[in-house]
Amino acid sequence: MLKPYHTEITTRALKAYFSPRALHTILAANLHQDRLRGQFGHNEYHFDANAFEASYAYMDEQHEIVGDTLHQGDDPTPAWQALGRLTHTAQDFYAHSNYLRLWADSHPAGELPEPAQVGTLLPEFLHHPQLQSGNVYLWDWVSFIPGFYSLAYRRAPKDSHTHMNLDHPGRGPLFPYAIEAAIKRTIYEYEQIVGRLTPEEQSIFNDRRRLTADGG
Repeated sequence: MLKPYHTEITTRALKAYFSPRALHTILAANLHQDRLRGQFGHNEYHFDANAFEASYAYMDEQHEIVGDTLHQGDDPTPAWQALGRLTHTAQDFYAHSNYLRLWADSHPAGELPEPAQVGTLLPEFLHHPQLQSGNVYLWDWVSFIPGFYSLAYRRAPKDSHTHMNLDHPGRGPLFPYAIEAAIKRTIYEYEQIVGRLTPEEQSIFNDRRRLTADGG
């Protein structure tokens, strides 16, 4: 998913819970996953190339970092950064896999609910035998060169990221569903974290003193 949409999703999902400085750190870590080095050899960051097990394991690692950091009662910055990395991966699941297409195909033609009603963790689609995510080929990289998208789209395999992604509005009517699903999943991951924290740890995580001081 493109950076403006990761920013929108993360902000809409988490703004009410964190101070501005915490949210800034979370966003920076989220967007940092799309740096050039994060694109090569790190399918687990983005649920690319059917790396479902590796991506879930990566998310679990970030959950552990959040918990370990806050249990130590030290600077919460590493916990915020881990949440940013975690949410990036969770958000990309809906943009880079065919989960939403499988979900949409289960509805009668023309009868999709509103995007806000999308189901984000439905077992029948999370474990669907046809669940897949786009592979990254040379033509996927060519597609980012100005003026070469149409050529790359024609040449890229059907199971490529270029053909499968829901990264921006131009990718079709399921894009709003990818946004809403990613927002719901981001909130879900946050709630999973705070459900394991003490009240004091949650206050540190949310940066509640700063949040109150800033009028949140």
